[in-house]
Amino acid sequence: MKNAQIARIFRDIAKLLELKGENPFRIRAYERAALNIDSLAEDLEVFLNRGRLTEIPGIGKDLALKVEEIIKTGTLSFYEKLKKDIPESLLLMMEIPGLGPKTVKYIYDKLHIDTIEKLDSAARKGRLRTIEGIREKTEENIIKGIALIRQGKERTPLYFALQIAGQFINSLKKIKEVEIIEPAGSLRRRKDTVKDIDILVISKKPKRVMECFTGLPQVKEVIAHGETKSSVVAKERNIQVDVRVVNKDSFGAALMYFTGSKQFNIKMRQLAVKRGYKINEYGVFSHKDKKIAGRTEEEIFSLMRMEYIPPQLREDRGEIEAALKKKLPHLLELKDIKGDLHIHSLYSDGDSSIEEIAEAALKRGYEYVAITDHSQSLKVAGGLEKKAVYKKIEEIKKINKKYRNFHILCGSEVDILSEGNLDYSDGILKEFDLVIASIHSGFKQSKRQLTKRIISACKNKYVHIIGHPTGRLWGARDAYDVDLEEIFKVAKDYHVALEINCYPQRMDLNDANALWAKRRGVKLSLGTDAHILKQLDTMELGLNVARRGWLEKKDILNCLSIESLRKWLRK
Repeated sequence: MKNAQIARIFRDIAKLLELKGENPFRIRAYERAALNIDSLAEDLEVFLNRGRLTEIPGIGKDLALKVEEIIKTGTLSFYEKLKKDIPESLLLMMEIPGLGPKTVKYIYDKLHIDTIEKLDSAARKGRLRTIEGIREKTEENIIKGIALIRQGKERTPLYFALQIAGQFINSLKKIKEVEIIEPAGSLRRRKDTVKDIDILVISKKPKRVMECFTGLPQVKEVIAHGETKSSVVAKERNIQVDVRVVNKDSFGAALMYFTGSKQFNIKMRQLAVKRGYKINEYGVFSHKDKKIAGRTEEEIFSLMRMEYIPPQLREDRGEIEAALKKKLPHLLELKDIKGDLHIHSLYSDGDSSIEEIAEAALKRGYEYVAITDHSQSLKVAGGLEKKAVYKKIEEIKKINKKYRNFHILCGSEVDILSEGNLDYSDGILKEFDLVIASIHSGFKQSKRQLTKRIISACKNKYVHIIGHPTGRLWGARDAYDVDLEEIFKVAKDYHVALEINCYPQRMDLNDANALWAKRRGVKLSLGTDAHILKQLDTMELGLNVARRGWLEKKDILNCLSIESLRKWLRK
C-alpha cells in the first residue's frame, strides 16, 4: 500500500513549510490530508483508478494531483524542491517534543547542528546555552524529548500494529494449509503500544506456511526462517513479526503462553504447581508428565477452577485472584456503547456535515452522538465564534426533527486557558447540551498550574467532561505533569467525567489511570475525537483501554440511555 508513503510525504511537507514560516492553514491542510489518508481502508491507487481522489476528505484538486504524481512516479517534485532548500535531517529534529521549527532553524543557523545525535550531545555538554535565548531548562527538555522519540521508534502504537498484523493475518488466511490463525502477545492484550507482533497458526504443513509468510510482499527483511517459526521485519514501521506453527492439541496453551504478560504467566505457573500440575506452552501436565489440558485456553482455566480471564486483563493486577473467586468484572463490550461523545464537524476542523455524522452514527447502531467542535481561541482548528455557535445550535435542532429514535447533542470542546478560565462565557456555555473542556496549549506549565487549570474547569457548572486529561501524544509529547489524585477527587465531587480519548496517538486516559479513576468513583466517557467519518471506528481502541482498566457499563457515560444521559448532564 502506498498510503503510508504518501501520508509520510505530506507530513514532511507540513514540517518543511513550518521551517520556512509558511501560512499555518496551508500547513494544517497537509497535516489533515496525511491523517485522513492514514485512516483509509482502501489503497489510494483504487481511488485514483476510479477518479475518486477528491472524494477523500481533505483532498482537493491540488493535493489529488500530488497524490497522483507520487503514485505514478514514486516521488513528488514539490517535495524534492523543498528538501533542497532545507536539510532533510532537520525534519527529524522537528519530531522532538516541544522543539518548534523556529528553534530548530535557530540552532542550525547558530551552531550548524543538523542531526538528533549532534543535538543530544550538545545539550548534554551545555553547548546550546552558549546561544542567546536557550536556557538550561530548554536543554533538559530537549534531552527528555530525544529520549521520547527513541522510545517511540522501539514501540508501535496499537492502531498501526493492528493494521500491520491484519495485513499479515489476512494474507496467511488465504493459504489453504492454515487451519486456525490468531494474534498473540501484547497485541492480543491490546496494550497501547506494541514492540513486536506474534502470530500463532495451526497447520499440518508448517513448511508451506513458513515459505508463504517469509515471501509476503509486506516483508522488508527475513530475520530467521525455520520449519515451525520464522521472523521478519515488516516494511511498515520496521516492526518485527513472528509466526509460529503449533500442534492443535497445544494451541490453547501456546496462545496463553505467548499472549502473556510475563507476570501473568509466572502467577499461572505458580498456581499450577499448587494444584499439582506443570504448565508451559505445550500444555498442562500431571506430576507423571501426562498431558491433561492445552487444546483451548478455556480448558486450562476450567482445570484451574477459575473464570476465563480476557486477554486485556492479563497484567497481574489481581485478575487471577478475582477469577479464582469468580469475581471478575463484566467488562465493557462494543454493543454497550450507545453513542460517541466527541466528534468534530465542518463547523470547526472536521470534514463532514452534522447530517453525515448522524447517518454514520446510525449505521453503527448508536442512539445518539455529540458534535463537539472547537471553541473560539483555537483558530488553527477553526474554532467557532459566538455567531457560528448559534447557527450550529439551530441546525442541530432542525436536523433532530428528522429522527425519531436518534438524538444529536450540540456540544463543544472548549479550551482551558492558561489561568484555568474557559474561552466561552457561561452565557454561551449554558446553550450547549454537552461541554468538553480540554487543554490545547501551555503544556510546559508547572504541575501545580496544570492541575489548577483542570480543577478550575471541573468546578465550572457547565463542564461535563475533561477531554484527553493527561495530554499525551504517543511519540510526540509525553503526558502532562498533573496531580491525578487531586483531579479525580474534584471530578467526583463536581460530577465531571474524564475522557478516554480513542484517537490512536492519544489513548488518554490510559488503562492504568482509567482503573485508578474507577476506584476513586469517577465516571468516564469514550470519545473518538473523530475529524473524518472513518475515525468513528476508533471507538474500539478506547473500548480496549476501558477493558484493560476493568471498566463496566456502570462506569461509562456512553452506556446510558439518552434519557439517563440528559438527566446526568443536567445534574
